[in-house]
Amino acid sequence: MSFNSSDFLIFFPIVVLIYFLIPQKLKNYWLLIASYYFYMCWNAKYALIILFSTIVTYLSGLALDTLQQRSADPLITRKKKIVVAISVLLNLSLLFYFKYINFAIGILGNALSVFHIQLNLPSVDILLPVGISFYTFQTMSYTIDVALGYTIDVYRGNTCAEKNFFQYALFVSFFPQLVAGPIERSSHLLQQLATPHKFNSDEAKSGLLLMLWGFFLKIVLADRIAIFVDWVYGDYHTFGGWYLIVATALFAIQIYCDFAGYSIIAMGAAQILGIRLMENFQSPYLAVSVADFWRRWHISLTSWFRDYLYIPLGGSRCSKWRKYMNKMIVFLVSGLWHGAKISFVVWGGLNGLYQIIGEILQPLRDKLVKLFRLNRNSIGHKAVHIIVTFVLIDFTWIFFRANSFSEALTILSQIIHVHNPWILFDGSLYNCGLNSKNFCFMLLCILLLFVTDYLKQKKICIREIVARQDAWCQVLIIAFSVVFILVFGIYGTSYDASKFIYFQF
Repeated sequence: MSFNSSDFLIFFPIVVLIYFLIPQKLKNYWLLIASYYFYMCWNAKYALIILFSTIVTYLSGLALDTLQQRSADPLITRKKKIVVAISVLLNLSLLFYFKYINFAIGILGNALSVFHIQLNLPSVDILLPVGISFYTFQTMSYTIDVALGYTIDVYRGNTCAEKNFFQYALFVSFFPQLVAGPIERSSHLLQQLATPHKFNSDEAKSGLLLMLWGFFLKIVLADRIAIFVDWVYGDYHTFGGWYLIVATALFAIQIYCDFAGYSIIAMGAAQILGIRLMENFQSPYLAVSVADFWRRWHISLTSWFRDYLYIPLGGSRCSKWRKYMNKMIVFLVSGLWHGAKISFVVWGGLNGLYQIIGEILQPLRDKLVKLFRLNRNSIGHKAVHIIVTFVLIDFTWIFFRANSFSEALTILSQIIHVHNPWILFDGSLYNCGLNSKNFCFMLLCILLLFVTDYLKQKKICIREIVARQDAWCQVLIIAFSVVFILVFGIYGTSYDASKFIYFQF
């Protein structure tokens, strides 16, 4: 069940209504049932996979808690490492089988072919469970490999191991953030789930406004941009040069609106239920460097890799070249997390390489700033950095959007060798799925997005401004937003809701 489907528009109000009507002690059980139903709407068998991951990590938490009480045992540390290693390996095995088995078979076959060894292993016909990369990372953050120097929420002592299985199962499967994050930590979400919440009208209105903004980003903007991007990328041999440049720039906005839209809807839905999820995006395209971009983009995943991979590898507390290696490992793994394709790995590697080059060139940039007496706080200086950062990030999106690494190289060749700047002015862009009115409307919506992000960066919260208005004004704003989304949203035949991009991960 997708957020932008008619089914969800029926499902969610029912869940909320029953949640606030039933007794306190039944609320979490109701949310657990609703969450599993929500997930099983894609495929009922998927529930067995998430249940397996839940049971494994729940038992590992209990085992760690039991071992913690035996402080006199001289083998306590070794036993903890064994418990956590088993838990992590089982979860990674689950993820590997469903997501990477065919990729691994292909890599192995190519490697053996170098030595003239023919590997005749058939590809495995597996349907990737929706959101498996998200919930397995969430469960592994609860119990992760101590033996190799990792830390975990339970092991740090930030939170005790959850004794109530049903409450822990709700932490893993909580439907607003189950399929595409944010990837929550147990120390944050479990504590909120421990106490069922009562209805709060202010929280509900704020959550509803969040959901409407998320729907705007997805249905009005992302899905409208997708028409143009799919048109051009779907026939990149015909639409070369500036067609592909424009489509790639628009894809950067599309994936932001699509993914941030999901996260914001998730935050809003959870807030209506009285639960606060972490913010996953902080105006990323206003970043002044690639490193700054990754502090603002998909924050829950970036922080996960920082805490559970980068720091255990040594982080920045080591030699300069080892630090650079650690960053490359993190971004290569991040690319692989997104998909079992070489193109994703290249995408991640480029983002890591940008940051390494940026750090190496930092002393030279500092000297140039001093030499030319530049003001780093000036609007012009920041604007140049924002534009350069966007261009660098946008280049990497080519590898993310292309269906394969070879296709990405062909698209790059088409961009470089086809020179047709006149299409920007002669109306040719209006022949790529969007007519002139829709194209101009899309640009206006993108401008609205950047204005909103700028206000957010300046700590100006539009929802708080709306909350200070009279009740009739708030109702009018919400009603107008709903009508606007219904009128200007992009819908398929018979309301065939388009999937969120990150569902495939």
